[in-house]
Amino acid sequence: MNSNIKWKFAFIAAVVLACVIGLVGRPDFPPKGWAGIKSNFAQVIKLGLDLQGGTHLILQVQVQEAVSQETDQMLDHLTTLFRDKTIRYEELRKLNDTQVLAHNIAPEQAGAARNLVADQYPDWSIAPAPGEASGYIFTMSPTRIADISQQTMDQAEETIRRRIDALGLTEPLVAPYGQGENEIIVELPGEGDPNRAKSVIQAGGQLELHLVLDSTAYPSEAAAEAAHGGILPPNAQLVQGKGSASGSSDTSAESWYVIDRIPVVTGRDLRSATAVRSTKNIGFYDVDFVLSTEAGRRFGPFTEQNVGKQLGIVLEHSLQTAPVINSRIDDTGVIEGRFGEQEANDLGLVLRSGALPASIKYLEERTVGPSLGADSIRHGMQASVVSLIVVMIFMVFYYQLSGVNAIVALILNLVILLACLAYFGAVLTLPGIAGVILTIGMGVDSNVLIFERIREELRSAKAPVSAVDVGFRRAFLTIIDTHVTTVVSALFLGLFGTGPVRGFAITLVIGLLANLFTSVYVSRVIFDWHLAKMPREAQLSI
Repeated sequence: MNSNIKWKFAFIAAVVLACVIGLVGRPDFPPKGWAGIKSNFAQVIKLGLDLQGGTHLILQVQVQEAVSQETDQMLDHLTTLFRDKTIRYEELRKLNDTQVLAHNIAPEQAGAARNLVADQYPDWSIAPAPGEASGYIFTMSPTRIADISQQTMDQAEETIRRRIDALGLTEPLVAPYGQGENEIIVELPGEGDPNRAKSVIQAGGQLELHLVLDSTAYPSEAAAEAAHGGILPPNAQLVQGKGSASGSSDTSAESWYVIDRIPVVTGRDLRSATAVRSTKNIGFYDVDFVLSTEAGRRFGPFTEQNVGKQLGIVLEHSLQTAPVINSRIDDTGVIEGRFGEQEANDLGLVLRSGALPASIKYLEERTVGPSLGADSIRHGMQASVVSLIVVMIFMVFYYQLSGVNAIVALILNLVILLACLAYFGAVLTLPGIAGVILTIGMGVDSNVLIFERIREELRSAKAPVSAVDVGFRRAFLTIIDTHVTTVVSALFLGLFGTGPVRGFAITLVIGLLANLFTSVYVSRVIFDWHLAKMPREAQLSI
């Protein structure tokens, strides 16, 4: 055998070996028998939602809430600024989500007020209020609104991704959904409980620690206000608590607490939060949390100054528990809420991942059962195998021994495709299986182009060696042209598509690139080897 052909076969053998290792040699090497091979293959080929089963959600982030919150903060800050600068006015109030009205500013101070707003809020425009000589409307600029909307979407996507990752699912998808406004698509392969996924995603995760100003648990909001003369102190607010927060055995009993308006610690100060078995409520779970170093510096002196008082642990504007501060606490605490194990784990997950910047609304929800996914796999494999067998029969019948050459190249093409999916960690979806079947068709198309070119050269009385050489050279440009156009189209599908569409594009691109290697390089090496072994007077079987 020609040494050049030997080196080419050695290279092909190295590629095949790398593919086999990628498919069945990981993560346990060497695999322990046939069961180990199947186990390794099942672990490296990751299945998508439509094959594995799971939950598909499309949700919309209510970015207008974040815009409104920005306006609220501007109003509070502006009120403080006017008070500090002794600027007199009749009223400051919020008109809508993007506008604030300053009503009847003192005429001699109107210029100072305008300059102050222009200096402190460059992203807000100033316009005279209709019908007022010294009233103004401050409006948030469209650029600032767009920035807040984008920041809210980015933060919501990242927060949701952190929460989903903590669920321990394989290859979840969290990405912007291009078909709607402010929408995010979430696909959770293997998660068959959409309610749990939705509760984890939607939980706000807003944890706050407040000083309890009045240790009494009032039965209603009106009773709490009546106990303080109908008006709460300026630094106080009312929050509703669980019945268990007051130590009552009736957890459904309504209770209200008067707490300090300003929290000493918030969820942003958390370093970790984990579920632990409750030492007080046997059979239930608590959530231990650890604060950051900076928050610990604030929390230590605060608890030292308030020993003997209650500390309210408020989650989602609801007081979970109000333990008594017995001594100085620097950086640790516990939320006692009579939680179940999964509820405590999910709460810890939500607290660790941070709060959502705005609420979300579910637009679409689908659950794919494992049995339906198994049916998809079976039908997809049946379609692939049947198409492969039909193609093999046709190639052998029509191109004789050269058809065997095409079959070898086609099988190697599929092996390389699956190995690339395994090495890259790509997810195989039902459209991905369609991409595999299309790859089979493209591979056959390439071989047909080459073989027909070789037949034309043989009809013109050329020798088999010359016919094969000219046939490959003349078919090569056509093959490149068809593959490049298809790859470009698939790349656009991958860039702009989501989920199954992207899975189809990835499978198709890998299959086409593998096909260039097998149909042009591998098939040519097999022809060269066959021609080297064939007697000179023999005819090429094609």
